[in-house]
Amino acid sequence: MSQNTTRRIAVVGLGYVGLPIAVAFGKLVPVVGFDIDEEKVGELRRGIDRTGEVSAADLRAAQVQYTSQPADLKTADFIIVAVPTPINETLQPDLTALRRASELIGANLSPGTIV
Repeated sequence: MSQNTTRRIAVVGLGYVGLPIAVAFGKLVPVVGFDIDEEKVGELRRGIDRTGEVSAADLRAAQVQYTSQPADLKTADFIIVAVPTPINETLQPDLTALRRASELIGANLSPGTIV
């Protein structure tokens, strides 16, 4: 990849952590914002953040392509994973979402992409 090419970032998981990251990077470079929740993706496309972490103005100012289509991850040079890992009653993290995200990313990973 040449130095003049704009790098593209993807953020998997658009909750309290992932959405602010996607928007911050989206003010600098194009970002793919991926979430499995199609309703949430639709809200974000309309400028609505149900978490209240990001203002409507910041959502509009960012170059973020909100999607629930895993194939859109293939356009990314870098992928940031920001999915929940809640702890259970024995204080062990539930890694289910992380495992599922890893499988989804692996199935849609382009050569040279950094996760």
